[in-house]
Amino acid sequence: MTAIDCHAHVFRRDLPMPDRRRAPSGYDATPEDFIAVLEANGMSNGVLVQPSFLGTDNSYLVAALRRYPTRFRGIAVVAPESSDIELARLNDAGVVGIRLNLIGLPTPDFNSPPWKALLTRLRALRWHVEVHQLARELEPVVDPLLSAGLDVAIDHFGRPDPLRGIDDPGFGYLLSLGASKKVWVKLSGSYRNGSNGAGDATAIAAMPLLKRSFGIDRLIWGSDWPHTLFESTATYAHQRSLLDRCVPDADERDTVLRRNPQALFRFA
Repeated sequence: MTAIDCHAHVFRRDLPMPDRRRAPSGYDATPEDFIAVLEANGMSNGVLVQPSFLGTDNSYLVAALRRYPTRFRGIAVVAPESSDIELARLNDAGVVGIRLNLIGLPTPDFNSPPWKALLTRLRALRWHVEVHQLARELEPVVDPLLSAGLDVAIDHFGRPDPLRGIDDPGFGYLLSLGASKKVWVKLSGSYRNGSNGAGDATAIAAMPLLKRSFGIDRLIWGSDWPHTLFESTATYAHQRSLLDRCVPDADERDTVLRRNPQALFRFA
């Protein structure tokens, strides 16, 4: 195990897509396609994150995990009413957490009985919760998850405002979570935080602040392959090279690429 890509999506264009707001069109992104990309970029393993546009039907994700049990781990999307049987099935397949992609959606009512029950079961399974939300909206999502005793991974540098960058108060809130040692930050999807190089500039400016607040042991990297909705402008090679700029020290980079995700995603 040399390096782990902690954020990628697999799908086929003929799958049912109940949430088409973010759905790409015209191509497939299969597990085999992803393996080829990993190997071409010196990566050995990956984490498959259920795409939001496939909703809570995790069957394609589960099939990929069962086909490549040592290569992949999974992050599912589930309804709060999911049964113990369904969660156990996902766990057995190699799922180690759930994702809340809340961009453009209301914050869940974590005090409702279904959500309270789900969070309790997630803790029993030792799963973590991955949060994709704009920085200014992180607090009402992350605070209840931490209060429930769960570990949390924050997608895409915390999604700071493209104009404010690291001066976004929501990014300041993210930095305040470092002392908890319950939060990981994904160094991923910089292009989602501003166009024409603004997202990369924010990523580079954010790194010393993230290292100071979280320590290198709570940072992980993901390519966001196949860069849905940004396929024409984002590339795997650029995202990987950006990590070298953000984390120039080779030992620290090995921690981000291998040691941290090996522990968080429970790779053997």
